[in-house]
Amino acid sequence: MPSNRQSGDRGEEEVIDLVPCPNCNKKLMLLPSGYPLFDVQCTGCSFRAQVKTNQSKPKGIVFGAGWEIMDKVLKSGFLTPPLILNFKWTDAGKERQEIRFYPFVPRKNLKKRFTKIKKSGRELWMFNYIGMNDIEAVPYFVLYRM
Repeated sequence: MPSNRQSGDRGEEEVIDLVPCPNCNKKLMLLPSGYPLFDVQCTGCSFRAQVKTNQSKPKGIVFGAGWEIMDKVLKSGFLTPPLILNFKWTDAGKERQEIRFYPFVPRKNLKKRFTKIKKSGRELWMFNYIGMNDIEAVPYFVLYRM
């Protein structure tokens, strides 16, 4: 079974292969690993987005990332980055996939959480995206469905 990191990297590659930029319809490209807040950007316009991949049916709670950088962004008056969620699952033996684009995720849909990393023993504040299945609270567009 792939690690979360491997699954996320593969998910980002799928997104750039399967969907064009939601803004201008040109090709998306990967940003360097470790780039803060964003995973992909457009080759033709200034669009950038965070990408999260889940090996599950679309769900309301999705693991985010480190809280520290997101907290600094929000305190500086910036909006949360646009989000692309890549859901993959098997239903009755058939591979399914849905890629959603969330242009705006309100602050109230970020829930801070504390975690301890098993390997290093480090303690970190992370966050989850919550309420992601409520299209009226957090509007989204389906970019790809299989």
